[in-house]
Amino acid sequence: MSQSSSMKDQLRARIADRSAVVGVVGLGYVGLPLAMEFVHAGFRVIGYDVSQRVIDLLMAGESHIQDIPASVVAEAVRDGKFVATNVEARLKECDAVSIAVPTPLSKTRDPDMAFVLSAADAIARQAHPGMCVVLESTTYPGTTRELLQPRLEAQGLTVGTDIFVAFSPERVDPGNAVYNTKNTPKVVGGITSACVEVAQALYASCIDTVVPVASPEAAELVKLLENTFRAVNIGLVNEIAIMCDKLNVDVWEVIDAAATKPFGFMKFTPGPGIGGHCIPLDPHYLAWKMRTLNYKTRFIDLASEINSHMPEWVVQKVADALNAVRKAVHGSRILVLGVAYKRDIDDVRESPALDVIRLLEERGAHVEFHDPFVASFREDGHSRAGVDLSDEMLRWADAVVVVTDHRNVDYQRVLDRASLVVDTRNVTAGLTPGAARVVTLSSGIKVLGAGA
Repeated sequence: MSQSSSMKDQLRARIADRSAVVGVVGLGYVGLPLAMEFVHAGFRVIGYDVSQRVIDLLMAGESHIQDIPASVVAEAVRDGKFVATNVEARLKECDAVSIAVPTPLSKTRDPDMAFVLSAADAIARQAHPGMCVVLESTTYPGTTRELLQPRLEAQGLTVGTDIFVAFSPERVDPGNAVYNTKNTPKVVGGITSACVEVAQALYASCIDTVVPVASPEAAELVKLLENTFRAVNIGLVNEIAIMCDKLNVDVWEVIDAAATKPFGFMKFTPGPGIGGHCIPLDPHYLAWKMRTLNYKTRFIDLASEINSHMPEWVVQKVADALNAVRKAVHGSRILVLGVAYKRDIDDVRESPALDVIRLLEERGAHVEFHDPFVASFREDGHSRAGVDLSDEMLRWADAVVVVTDHRNVDYQRVLDRASLVVDTRNVTAGLTPGAARVVTLSSGIKVLGAGA
């Protein structure tokens, strides 16, 4: 039996009988749910994170991730199946390690690989023969082969023989009640065929469906295609909303009617912009990579331009709506409903609401916010606290701007108490007319109530 087959078969056997120890580097929105799935599959899991706050929280049986109940973490810790640590040496105990660290963009929209490089270096220092290392962090095609593989091989380990390296893009959708880590198909691409076999066996132990592809570059590009597809289509429908506004047509009516076609159309809806770690950022990884190959990604760039300007469009709608009732933005009292980047979650990363608030305040407005999932947030080193959605606050506001359409907000009460509502998510459609004037993304003021 060759050394390659020996190492591969031994590791696969340890995965099969659950004697393998699994490491997860980065215990955030991606890493913690993945760690808990490995625990549920019967593995002992070591979670590595540089944040002492996160480690202390998890070891106390608490959870900082909305989709993972504290009870799940507490049970895993109590049973000795999960430990969170910032001690790098504990990675040496692992037979398999998944890297799930942030991959932000720099101010120039170039990939910031500092977290990935730091994780790769830490793992390389603790790497040993018979280990599988999988990168999950969203990145540009070539990262696994160009950045991760050389660091491991610098330790004298041959990829595909001594150590097995792959890429498997995370597909976490926070707040999704149907699809989670376990039942969302997992794409895996390895440096060699042996790498694919090992990584596929690892994820098949806790994920319902594993989809192998021919290379890590293909797997890296899968994630970028998924979110570029969404970004481009959102950009298209946002532009359609602007067109509908100029044509005095209700964009929501147009979209709903188009969606009745049973083939050839996929429904996307407009909004105040895009947020989260994926859709606003992932297409830029692909655009950056293609710039290095002297190719301009025109669709991506145009969609990004449209989507990034939607907060400005929203603010202009607010200004026009206030102007129609003889009020200026400067000095007006504005209540923003929702600062999370999408409904029913507590994540404000890249949220368009933050831009809407900033732009309104730059125009001299007094802005407060209410979000049932976000009590406060920090931006640019400053903290902001939300307010209660009281009748007094709704009457206080010269304009209420719905940016995030959380389902547990009583929008009928908003219509009944507020004087002016700028609805960027179509949440007021179908409600009983109240006292408020309502403005949507693609219409002038709609007179819905007697107070208008």
